[in-house]
Amino acid sequence: MRILIIEDEKPAVEHLIECLNNLDETIKIIASTGSVKESVAWLQENPMPDLILMDIQLSDGLSFNIFSNSKIECPVIFITAYDKYLSEAFEYNSIDYLLKPIDEVKLGAAIKKYKSLQNYFVNNYSSLFEYLNNQNKKKSRIIVRKGLEFQTIKIEDIAYFFTEHKIVFLVDKNNKKFLSENNTLSELEEELDGNLFFRANRKYIVNANYINRFKPVDKSKINVELSVPVNEEIIVSQENAASFRKWINEI
Repeated sequence: MRILIIEDEKPAVEHLIECLNNLDETIKIIASTGSVKESVAWLQENPMPDLILMDIQLSDGLSFNIFSNSKIECPVIFITAYDKYLSEAFEYNSIDYLLKPIDEVKLGAAIKKYKSLQNYFVNNYSSLFEYLNNQNKKKSRIIVRKGLEFQTIKIEDIAYFFTEHKIVFLVDKNNKKFLSENNTLSELEEELDGNLFFRANRKYIVNANYINRFKPVDKSKINVELSVPVNEEIIVSQENAASFRKWINEI
């Protein structure tokens, strides 16, 4: 098992290496990096390890930033002195989350979990990576309020979302309007499939399947016309126009 350690405190690195050697003699520590920048450079220049032990707080920022600059296709065991990053960690290939100081027994349990997943996927790391990503699937349904009751609507049936007086609404394929349980469009945007939905502006998120046509307007903005009625024009800002064109070409 080839392990990369990402940790900026030398005593912590030495302790991890000692624990790993005690747990399994077949484990090979292939490298140790201590910053986001150094880790990104290493990952770009070397084969992917089997497993990464990653401290969250590094000398130049949170290790989550590594994922923005590198394609990590292996499981990660996060390590930190704080538990406030727990929910966020599981958005990034995480199979476990260990608090400092590292306990050898708990580290051993995390390594055992990795081996169990490895055996289950018959050493197919691409399938393991797919499995990890699927733990954070985007929403397939949205909860809406209808009077005093709640119901769910399939994502593919939603033509667009919009906000009005700081309240989020959605309009479905039958042009029916519902009150969404989401507090903001920004919160909703994080939960939606970016291949299907685009944040046109501060007020609208549109579904690609309900875009009839679009055209440029003044100063490189884009007017988007949907297949369901909308009370006003949906205008993609000049700043987002290039991203919109790229998005619409790739879906």
